[in-house]
Amino acid sequence: MTAMRTEKDSLGTKEIPAGVYYGIQTARAMENFPISGLRAHPSLIRSVAMVKQAAADANRALGLVDNARAGAIITAAKEVQEGRWNDQFMVDVFQAGAGVSFHMNANEVIANRATELLGGRLGEYLVHPNDHVNYGQSTNDVFPTSMRLAALLELENLYLVLDSLSASFSAKAAEFHDILKSGRTHMQDAVPIRLGQEFAAYSGAIRRCRLQIEHQSELLREIGLGGSAVGTGINTHPNYRAQAVTNLAHISGQRLLPVDDMRYAMQSNLAMSSLSAALRNLALEVIRISNDLRLLSSGPNTGLGELGLPALQPGSSIMPGKINPVMPELAAMVSFQVIGNDTAVAFAVQAGQLELNVMMPTMAYSVLQSITIMTNMLRQFTGLCVAGITANPDRCEYYLHRTVALATALNPYIGYAEAAEIAKESIRTGRSIIDISRSSGYLTEEQISQILDPQGMVDPAPPVGAHGPRDTPRNARK
Repeated sequence: MTAMRTEKDSLGTKEIPAGVYYGIQTARAMENFPISGLRAHPSLIRSVAMVKQAAADANRALGLVDNARAGAIITAAKEVQEGRWNDQFMVDVFQAGAGVSFHMNANEVIANRATELLGGRLGEYLVHPNDHVNYGQSTNDVFPTSMRLAALLELENLYLVLDSLSASFSAKAAEFHDILKSGRTHMQDAVPIRLGQEFAAYSGAIRRCRLQIEHQSELLREIGLGGSAVGTGINTHPNYRAQAVTNLAHISGQRLLPVDDMRYAMQSNLAMSSLSAALRNLALEVIRISNDLRLLSSGPNTGLGELGLPALQPGSSIMPGKINPVMPELAAMVSFQVIGNDTAVAFAVQAGQLELNVMMPTMAYSVLQSITIMTNMLRQFTGLCVAGITANPDRCEYYLHRTVALATALNPYIGYAEAAEIAKESIRTGRSIIDISRSSGYLTEEQISQILDPQGMVDPAPPVGAHGPRDTPRNARK
């Protein structure tokens, strides 16, 4: 039989396991919200512990919590930051509004551990969850502060992998610079392009996504800690707010600012929706690029086959030798989840009413999950896919000379209409644009070799000797 202890709150008493660090309010939440089996993100646990450490230090300096209790709270909070008590955070991510249950879970774990450090028994609460750990605080300011800080901490990991992915695309751009191929628009032949230019564009897209995420994350740095309930600062010392925010910035290593309007910080979650939207935009770009890689590597014999992706695992339970583009597939699926998370965040952010948006738990879960899965996926995508991409120069060259869009270069010399006729004849007969242009009699051999040189099309100079469309009708060539 498991040993039990009895705890009491404003609703009555309850038996809970004697050896756990959480308390009665956490136990009630566990009974009320057996929803997903998902627990708080480690960065959210770490962040709320940072808030508790910052608050205890400020309250100790202001003489509001005695040295012994404040010291024990700080020690316990540091242990939580180290991940020692993550298994004691039991509340489901889908829980009571505003994150009250998660917040009390944190208060109880820190209070019990602090009590233990002072020589007391679990549940004795020499350090009380509300009166000491939560002194001068409310879920109204603690949860949004913790949520924003957790996102900032997680983003540091994402920035590293985005930089790595952008650099990997740039390296491939340099490696593939001399490989010419047919461009494609509307999934149809287009004018030539360098394979390296396609990869340079991928690098530029990822780099811009990173800049947008970083820009939008600046809103997260405005912290409402000290606002207490509804942003009024009730039950706080006049100097507490500034001291607590300064402490939190020092503890977290993040640049944090006291928000200019604490009511705004309670009512609005613009910071979370802005960041989530930037993550969604990254996901859209990743989907687009992953689709390109799957198309360009399709085959090996019946697809485009211009690229080769690293072979990571057998691709079929029935077809021998089949290798699938598993990393681009993974990239797309993770990105779909990020887009779904953004939709959840958008609905949650607009659902705020009056002095508090109570839908913050789903925001925290969705944004933090998006950052984490995107970070982990892009790390694998970069190392196991992009870094190992190879080119098929022969296939690229084949399509380069087969594209009917080579006729585009003829426009300044024979006019759009005549160039279109040459393109249609190439499609109808299978003859090359160069061959048909040669037999047309419009251009000299020297002009043909200069005008229809794919190298000149990817690094174009102004047309030389162009004279506009001829007046001669098409049948005059015969």
